Amino acid sequence: MKKSITVLLAVISASVLFAVSYKNNTYQKLANEYTKKAQNALDAGDYVLAEDYAKKAEENAALSQAYIQKMLAKSEADSVMKNASKRLDYAKSINADKNFPMAYSAAQKAYASADDAYKTEDYTTAAAYAKQVLEALADIKEITPLPQYYIVRPWEETKDCYWNISGRPYVYNNPLLWENLYQANKSNMPKPSDPNLIMPGMKMEIPSLTGEYREGVYSPSKKYDGYSAVNAEK
Repeated sequence: MKKSITVLLAVISASVLFAVSYKNNTYQKLANEYTKKAQNALDAGDYVLAEDYAKKAEENAALSQAYIQKMLAKSEADSVMKNASKRLDYAKSINADKNFPMAYSAAQKAYASADDAYKTEDYTTAAAYAKQVLEALADIKEITPLPQYYIVRPWEETKDCYWNISGRPYVYNNPLLWENLYQANKSNMPKPSDPNLIMPGMKMEIPSLTGEYREGVYSPSKKYDGYSAVNAEK
């Protein structure tokens, strides 16, 4: 019995000695205390008491390990959730909710799930959801919103007509979609029944076709991503 108790105490001592220490790890403290008591009882020849203390030390050492694993998981969750929160704030600041709505929505849902898991102390799940936030927002970038309006210029300068305007990357990137422009603007034309009659200076509305975010008036000094690129994730 003495030999088995000695071996058990050696194993417990090693596990406690090399465990990560936390100030409020009561189990680790109890494991240390029971280990010392077991050793003292063993030295005094009271093997029954030594065995009892050794078992209590073993139980608390196991609880200590579980507690440590939980705290390590919490530490990881804290770190990943902090990064996820920062990424969400950045995404909001560059209008990702408007320019990348699917990715932003997925990230919001993942963060809400992470927060719920964290509140129930399921730190492993919380960290996993927080990582999904980072994955969802990995490819977002700051972009100039597509224009909502276009000021018609003289034909001799830019060959402006519904067909040509519709084909420009910052409009629809496809001349075949010109009727969308015509239907949205014909009430402002001098002869609504004639789509060819658009006048220089006319403020043409560019309606959203697929929910893409648009704002402001087209400016040749701005660099716009093409319509298809902006809507690739939608």
